[in-house]
Amino acid sequence: MAETFDACGDQCKGSDTRSLLSGEGQRLEKMQGHWLLARAGKRVLRPGGLALTRQMIDALSISQDDRVVEFAPGMGTTAQMVLSKKPAQYWGVERNPAAATRLKTRLPKGTVQIIQAQAEHSGLPSTCANVVYGEAMLSMQTFEQKKRILSEARRLLAADGRYGIHEICFRPDDISVQKRREIEAEMSKEIHVGVQPLSRSEWRELFEQFGLKVIWCGEADLELLEPRRMLQDEGIVGCLRIAFNVARDSLLRQRILAMRRIFRKYREHLGAISIVGIRSERIVSLQS
Repeated sequence: MAETFDACGDQCKGSDTRSLLSGEGQRLEKMQGHWLLARAGKRVLRPGGLALTRQMIDALSISQDDRVVEFAPGMGTTAQMVLSKKPAQYWGVERNPAAATRLKTRLPKGTVQIIQAQAEHSGLPSTCANVVYGEAMLSMQTFEQKKRILSEARRLLAADGRYGIHEICFRPDDISVQKRREIEAEMSKEIHVGVQPLSRSEWRELFEQFGLKVIWCGEADLELLEPRRMLQDEGIVGCLRIAFNVARDSLLRQRILAMRRIFRKYREHLGAISIVGIRSERIVSLQS
């Protein structure tokens, strides 16, 4: 879950993706969660699954007149869904070199441009986009980094532009600080990357802080590794592929089962959230 929790948007094949799936030389016991699941053959790694992604895309109302920026597109699953709307322009801002190279070969040419850069420093011109979105990346950032990324999203948006996210969410809103810290510590230890979700109200407040008026919000359970969700997201063939890979590698199986135990242990306190906001002129405060 380095920049994005969506490490492999399709069944990665061929030598050009081996380094990507290998976790860039990491040992399996130290590999970050997204590389681990990609190694198992999992394609959809978003907190709320493809269903919540589709809802977010619908709420963004992308048309042929829109210019779209995606932060951390990973292997391009959502990009392909968005490109089916035939926007006037699509920019994918991906910091991982292997993923950026893969995207350039996988996505169509012409109106598509892949930029290897960090989300908070895209290098794109101000107000160049009508739509900006990112999935499963902000939850893995510190609060200050979250603010830098939202600031960049706002900078890129033209007047009345839309910004969408799909992230992990703490439940309920009044969850105790102690419980939050406990969950963050256990998830970060198991996934090998810092995890810092927000509650529903905190995600919404962050939008408002950057002059993004919330126009839609959707939620789902965090069932990333549950059989029902996996069948919905991966299909029968995909589930069989994952089962085969996990069955033949005991360490891979051990780590994935440990991740699932964490999700199940805190199922009452963890969910998935997607929010779409529209750019307004009012910014509450960029310092708080």
